[in-house]
Amino acid sequence: MNFDVDFSLKCRDFRKDGAVLAGAGRGIGAVSLQSRPALKPADAYEKDAHGGTSTMMKPPGKPGGQRSGGKRATLRTISELTGLSPSTVSLALRGGERLKPETYRKVVEAAQQLGYIPDRAGVRLRTGKTNVIALVLERTDETIDFARYLIQGIGHAIQGTRYHMNVSPEFGAAGTVDSIRYIIDNRTADGVIITHTTARDPRVQLLMDEGFPFVTHGRTEFYAPHPYHDFHSEEFVRLAVERMAAKGRKRILLVVGREITNNYHTIVTSFQRVSARLGLSTQVISPEIDRPASAEMREFGHEIARMSPRPDGIICDSELRSIFMIAGLEDEGVMAGRDFHFICKQTSDLLPALYPQIDTVEEDVFTAGMELARLLIRRINGEPAETLRTLGEPKVNWRD
Repeated sequence: MNFDVDFSLKCRDFRKDGAVLAGAGRGIGAVSLQSRPALKPADAYEKDAHGGTSTMMKPPGKPGGQRSGGKRATLRTISELTGLSPSTVSLALRGGERLKPETYRKVVEAAQQLGYIPDRAGVRLRTGKTNVIALVLERTDETIDFARYLIQGIGHAIQGTRYHMNVSPEFGAAGTVDSIRYIIDNRTADGVIITHTTARDPRVQLLMDEGFPFVTHGRTEFYAPHPYHDFHSEEFVRLAVERMAAKGRKRILLVVGREITNNYHTIVTSFQRVSARLGLSTQVISPEIDRPASAEMREFGHEIARMSPRPDGIICDSELRSIFMIAGLEDEGVMAGRDFHFICKQTSDLLPALYPQIDTVEEDVFTAGMELARLLIRRINGEPAETLRTLGEPKVNWRD
């Protein structure tokens, strides 16, 4: 399937003071996410050497890195405006760690004023680098707003760096390597972020075999270490099961996503261990439903309502599944909070708005996106994989 994505969203920030989402599909279903021309986060140059505030010289110049008259801003243009040498300008635009803060700030402000955008083709010819990170999004995600928050987080993290991001939706079967192989063979990025990992994920195997920088949102079972950031699912389950026990629930049903993911096995193993410690009766179901936000999932709620004995506690790892499942239970007159206690993993504000009585355990996907970008850049810069493995801690939202 070939299509072009072309859209533009310009704002000061995705969430606070974020990046610019600039359009033009590159290749198959690719979206380019670029930071604004400032090559350090804003707070790096809003203070002067004496702690005072600094303001921009002028508003950013014309889009596309063009000066008045249609000429593209270049290193020499910035050099002429600032009175600094082209080599000093180039060093500042690469981060300028060895420069005086006032020199770095002067270059950044001039680049902003002129609307300077690096020539990616020239950078690649000189350095072999693309200054691109690629996010390969798995097509069967079941999480509300997962992609949006993840992209926003990555965009926030790369703001002020030399990197921008291409987003490639994966249209093949789950776990295929086609998108990864294309990126590696054509060197369209310096590093890759992948999501929804399996235990022996072939994408991870390929990236490790090729020595290509990457980070995963999710863990695997490979012996060789690789960079990852993952939601601490074991802690999510422990908190949820202990909450059920504290509420006096005895028959706990876990509704969990696809069995092929490593996260499934992590959640189920932790659920069984914690439940056994607390002496609870348990059942695990992974509905074989292609589209979790569907009438099929609502019907699954009907089936739960008719169980005998019916569970008095339900834990679910998906907001989409939860919304339709709760609706199905209510169709049968079985009410959350009255007839059973429900706990859901939360990634958006939708479920609490619909069911404010429902307990949730929250994953901050925006923060996860920032962490993934930071880990990947560190890996591109040569840090060892074993030092680049982190977990995002859950936040409980108990409603009473």
